[in-house]
Amino acid sequence: MRRKSKVQELQDLLENLEATTPDIEASAVASVDGLMIASALPQDTAKDRAATMSAAMLLLGERTATEFARGELSEVYIIGENGYVVLMASGEGVVLTALARKDAEQESVFLNMKKTAEEVTRIL
Repeated sequence: MRRKSKVQELQDLLENLEATTPDIEASAVASVDGLMIASALPQDTAKDRAATMSAAMLLLGERTATEFARGELSEVYIIGENGYVVLMASGEGVVLTALARKDAEQESVFLNMKKTAEEVTRIL
């Protein structure tokens, strides 16, 4: 039996995150260099731009947390009128991004993202 590639493992992991956390509508794994590694984003999403923005937001969050002596960054949380964007560091140089529904159960979203981020670190 042929072993799955790391990208396919990540793709499966993202699909599982969305299947087990109905409040998460889409997700992606990108490098902090702004390169998309794996994604379960809507077809009409500009994946390169999404990767670049995710990386920039995570790095800005890390710098802000350091500058204001808030300790190690846990996540970046963006609230919009149609829902949330949650970004979480996942190992060295990787960001896990999830789009959550407006009425999402935040505790479930964060808990399942943390588990997924740990799996991303293991895979990469």
